[in-house]
Amino acid sequence: MQTEDKQPELASKLRSLLHQWATGAAATASERQQMAELMLADTERAAVFGITPDTVDESLDRRLHLFQTLCPQFAPFCIQRLGWTEAIAAERLETFWNLWLPLAIQLADERAAMGRPLIQGILGGQGTGKTTLTVLLTWILAALGYRVCGISIDDLYKTYSERQQLQQFDPRLRWRGPPGTHDVTLGLSVLKQLRAAEPGQPIAIPRFDKSLWNGAGDRTMPEQVSNIDIVLFEGWFVGARPVDPSVFDHAPEPIITKRDRQFARDINEALRDYLPLWEQLDRLMVLAPVDYRLSQEWRRQAEQQMKASGKTGMSDAEIDEFVIYFWRSLHPDLFIAPLCQQPGYADFVIEIDASHAPSRLYCPGR
Repeated sequence: MQTEDKQPELASKLRSLLHQWATGAAATASERQQMAELMLADTERAAVFGITPDTVDESLDRRLHLFQTLCPQFAPFCIQRLGWTEAIAAERLETFWNLWLPLAIQLADERAAMGRPLIQGILGGQGTGKTTLTVLLTWILAALGYRVCGISIDDLYKTYSERQQLQQFDPRLRWRGPPGTHDVTLGLSVLKQLRAAEPGQPIAIPRFDKSLWNGAGDRTMPEQVSNIDIVLFEGWFVGARPVDPSVFDHAPEPIITKRDRQFARDINEALRDYLPLWEQLDRLMVLAPVDYRLSQEWRRQAEQQMKASGKTGMSDAEIDEFVIYFWRSLHPDLFIAPLCQQPGYADFVIEIDASHAPSRLYCPGR
């Protein structure tokens, strides 16, 4: 990782090169050398993408070709699909180069080496950019000749009637979302079908409409797909694993009361049912806020934007109750932090700063 006093200088140099190349100008030998040095300077990011002094030239060639091929379409695509402005697209050009392009190339390479569909898990909460990442990876991979299917853990929710019965059995499951509110058997079946599909074989991908039943949501018509190369399976606890129940004896806030601790233990136990689902993942990345409490602020921003557009939204008090409910079920410090720190679970972590922008990329334990 480059030192902080060097970061502004390196960022300025990167922006200058990218804006030059975005015009379609050929890269000079001097510019290539500068970019190669920049790609190696962030040692954590270089480790994630396998960039070494021996491979940097080849990595640069591939990324530069893809960058200049897609750059003319980048802003129009993001404006249309993501609702960005021209200014936002210009600001995201560095992320396009530093993250989305090399990640798409890496996924394409792994898919080619596997000889079967690749399943990439993406763990990330509210505001971490799961949707943006999925949309852009799908677009870039299509340019590389790969068909992508995005699936959310939300698509695996139990039906409305099943969740009504579940709430009668356990009133603590008042909101959909925590472990126990999904049809794990359905998810396992779909992922296995995607991994082993024959060419042309249709597969029904479950979809969930959150607007049905006054916002309670329900299953809707499945999407039929075929010839999928890469699956992006995302959700707020995808890949999370049960922890030792003793941690709840001295758990962080808002797990305070005896009732809170019992709820956390029960959800922890329900998480075990999801392990066969995680075993279908070939890779896992974590989108981790620099402070998990940012999700509360981001949720407020999202609700305010909804209300400004004329839609109904939750009050700040309702948002706080909602967010705290999920912190009590799977507290980020207990379930997400270990994935970001211990080797063997996540392949890499994308750290997200307060402005929703990726600020660091690293492999846990290195």
